[in-house]
Amino acid sequence: MPLEAGLLEILACPACHAPLSDQTSADTPELVCTNEDCGLAYPVRDEIPVLLVDEARRPA
Repeated sequence: MPLEAGLLEILACPACHAPLSDQTSADTPELVCTNEDCGLAYPVRDEIPVLLVDEARRPA
């Protein structure tokens, strides 16, 4: 289930403060930083975004 649009509008990357993009797929729900230099992907667990830099996946 995708995140509510209102919630997504107020969330920002904790590392660089850029907006986040909902890149949720069936097997990997995550929010991805829109800043090309950062690009961290934050997991969503039980419909709750985990916005911790230590938990983020680094860009490939």
